[in-house]
Amino acid sequence: QVQLVESGGGLVQAGGSLRLSCVASGIIFSINHMGWYRQAPGKQRELVATFTSGGSTNYADSVKGRFTISRDNAKNTVYLQMNSLKPEDTAVYYCKSERRSLVYWGQGTQVTVSS
Repeated sequence: QVQLVESGGGLVQAGGSLRLSCVASGIIFSINHMGWYRQAPGKQRELVATFTSGGSTNYADSVKGRFTISRDNAKNTVYLQMNSLKPEDTAVYYCKSERRSLVYWGQGTQVTVSS
């Protein structure tokens, strides 16, 4: 059974930082592309950052220079370090794993940034 479990969300003031974690089980983590997505109320889910199995990273323009994605294959964990948070970063953040046609999502963790 595949599980992706996010943690680290919470309430933070604008300008603050949070670090999200996503622990995966039931997959061969090292060969999966991992990513973070977010969905704000009334909006579609959008890509935040990805980290491929080959080591490439990609970021949404809105978070470049503020967020950093990393992964620890030994711990089956992907992280999202979020700095200089803005109220517009408020959303539910989801972890995603992908390997060919197999895609799995976590349950999400709420991030709320107050102004």
